[in-house]
Amino acid sequence: MLSSSSSTGARICYITVPSKEVADKLSQSLVESQLAACVNIIPGIESKFLWQGKIETEKELLLMVKTRDTLTDQVAQHVKKHHPYDTPEFICTDVVAGLPDYLKWVKDSTKSP
Repeated sequence: MLSSSSSTGARICYITVPSKEVADKLSQSLVESQLAACVNIIPGIESKFLWQGKIETEKELLLMVKTRDTLTDQVAQHVKKHHPYDTPEFICTDVVAGLPDYLKWVKDSTKSP
């Protein structure tokens, strides 16, 4: 049976990074500091975006960060401090359903805000 509500207390944040080295360092520091229970590193992203009036194309990796909704601000500050981009992508979505044991693990694996 899935746990489903308007707020499960879990959130997924998406962050693009320029290299595997940055992905490894940032994901490691997020998990070590208990700001994230888990970070998936997804390679092979190609991003097209408008930057300073020009369309840019970059090879990137995507971090999928599983955390508590109450830690979002702390995760954002951590990313801003440790990310090499001037304006890093940082977007989040609430988890509206999931296996109760997994959602409990996310909560138990992250620090209380």
